[in-house]
Amino acid sequence: MATSSLAFITAFAVVFLVELPDKTMVATLVLTTRYRAWPVFTGVVAAFAVQSVVAAAFGSALTLLPDRVVSGVVALLFGIGAFMLLREGFSKDDDSADEAGTRADVPFWRAALTSFGVLFAAEWGDASQLATAGITARYGAPLAVGLGAWLALVAVAGLAVLVGRKLAGRLPTHWIQRVAGAVFAVFGVIALTQVF
Repeated sequence: MATSSLAFITAFAVVFLVELPDKTMVATLVLTTRYRAWPVFTGVVAAFAVQSVVAAAFGSALTLLPDRVVSGVVALLFGIGAFMLLREGFSKDDDSADEAGTRADVPFWRAALTSFGVLFAAEWGDASQLATAGITARYGAPLAVGLGAWLALVAVAGLAVLVGRKLAGRLPTHWIQRVAGAVFAVFGVIALTQVF
């Protein structure tokens, strides 16, 4: 029992600290400025649940993936994300009637599915997933590690949703998209440098 508790605490602490300044928080924040908070949070939490189960179930096996392949896929995903955000952010004039807080009016399921897809793809090979796999291999307690990692990801997503809701009500959407696109581009360049 003590090993499971230690595994849970370790997984929560490590994943929370790794993800707090990471792309996960940025992506969730951007999605919240685009869609309503509840469907975004639902989709993100579901994506994290699947990712945590995969990482805990396979343990250290995920660390056997070739680093270059993982980095290349991550760079491509962030490059596409940066392009889409920047294109949409600059497609409007600075003087346009882009009001702060305007969100896409889409059904719950569509916003949740979009959020699920974005975060599910972004988390493959991520530091938190690899950390979850490594901690599982170290402690041999996949349930405790998976639960700790998932709750840490949910906590980070919750913070991002709260911040995103505040930003969406105060800043024009196109400025948020421009900044997020630039951040995604930086993440893509960093991942690309790891390929070579």
